[in-house]
Amino acid sequence: MSRGLQIAIVGGGIGGLTTSLALRARGLSVTVFEQADELREIGAGVTIYPNAMLLLNRLGLADEIEKIGCPITGQVMRTSTGELINASTTPSTSIQSYNVHRADFLKLLANAQPKATLHLGHRLSGARETDGRVCLSFSNGATVNSDVVIGADGIHSALQREIGLKTYSSSEGIMAYRGLIPTDKLSWAKDIGGRMSRWIGKGRSFLCYPVSSGRLMNMVAFVPTNLDSEESWTAPGDLESLSSEYAGWDDPVLETIGALDSTFRWGIYDRAPLPYWCAGRAALLGDAAHAMVPHLGQGAAQAIEDGFTLAVFLEGAKPKDVSKRLKAYERTRLARTSQIQALARETGRFFRAEYDDVAERDRFIAKWMAANGQIRGHDAENAAKEALLLAKDSGSI
Repeated sequence: MSRGLQIAIVGGGIGGLTTSLALRARGLSVTVFEQADELREIGAGVTIYPNAMLLLNRLGLADEIEKIGCPITGQVMRTSTGELINASTTPSTSIQSYNVHRADFLKLLANAQPKATLHLGHRLSGARETDGRVCLSFSNGATVNSDVVIGADGIHSALQREIGLKTYSSSEGIMAYRGLIPTDKLSWAKDIGGRMSRWIGKGRSFLCYPVSSGRLMNMVAFVPTNLDSEESWTAPGDLESLSSEYAGWDDPVLETIGALDSTFRWGIYDRAPLPYWCAGRAALLGDAAHAMVPHLGQGAAQAIEDGFTLAVFLEGAKPKDVSKRLKAYERTRLARTSQIQALARETGRFFRAEYDDVAERDRFIAKWMAANGQIRGHDAENAAKEALLLAKDSGSI
């Protein structure tokens, strides 16, 4: 009986942990290596749209996500002074979207990993392919041999470097302030339910949505900057500076800022699509492969789609098949993620504009909603199955 593939995942965030579960669901052997000594996320929200929730449902996580999440029931968009632009309800669907606290979601995914398969304190220092396997070395002195290595290690990916890639960040000329506020401290949010609230204005936008079963309001405020801000979510922000950015804006915006005890600042940078994601027995996913600005809320969802696609292509593969299977995964995902990266950029520019021509604004909203519907209606696992069959029929794998 032939030995099954041994797979190492570098990175224990949302993408890495979900990929681990998707691979295991198809009978593959997986070990996850995370550089941090403990799994933790600062206070921030993440949206799980239907294209991601569909896949997580198949892992049996729906009930747990329902416990920690706040169901999305619609979106309200206003100008900076409070004029209603658009109010929508979530389309009727059997797949419910959720806003969740990142820390709660990460804990859920970590707890779903089998015992002794998630190793903390392992920072990748090298990856070398030899004799049909990949030898990984870590800064703590550990070495591991695997048939496949998957880099789910984010925008500063060490595996990306090891396969000969280098990305160059370009600033959008904006930064974001993030924060969490108890919902009961906000008078405007008493009847918000699961709706997402967004205000757009010249050079700035302001987004709020409930997380932690509605107990907390997640705030993200995008403002212009000519400074180099860290691509970290943990850099402390200045509340007075945040407040001055939104002088004269709608009362709920000012009330939300006034209710903050602290805030974090986050530099927003873009990156061009990579020329390739895979080399030999190594593959990238999520932000390591296709970092995108956050204006569509699809970053985590696309990492989840990547993981399920990889699982389809690696199931039943022999060690000699790995390189071709990984390249087929890359071909399957590259066009979709590049399109979403581009739409996220365009969406950010829209959210930070004031339109004298209301018809022009409304045309973009209609286009944006149609594109979002297509993105959120995608079934990455089924798309991967179809792509695998075509690849087999063509003889490319």
